Amino acid sequence: MRNSDQFQKLRSTYRKFTFPMSVAFFLWFAVYVFTAVYAAEWMAQPLWGLNVGIWFGLAQFVTTFLITFLYVVYANKNIEPQAAAIREAMED
Repeated sequence: MRNSDQFQKLRSTYRKFTFPMSVAFFLWFAVYVFTAVYAAEWMAQPLWGLNVGIWFGLAQFVTTFLITFLYVVYANKNIEPQAAAIREAMED
């Protein structure tokens, strides 16, 4: 089954979402870390009652939940139907 076209398509579908999203999140996190290190004064500026650094940190949580939500939607629409077809084929 592992070498079947169906399984390879499933892996490709999975990677089409996870790889770009992982790279995007890593870059976003790197911007946060480098900004905290090299622009500490800017991160310390107050913004709506909190400093910019706290807002960036909170945005990391929001981004994590957003990516999770997007993955669930993507998986339900694109990955799960393929996985179900593979499971069904293996049971026969």
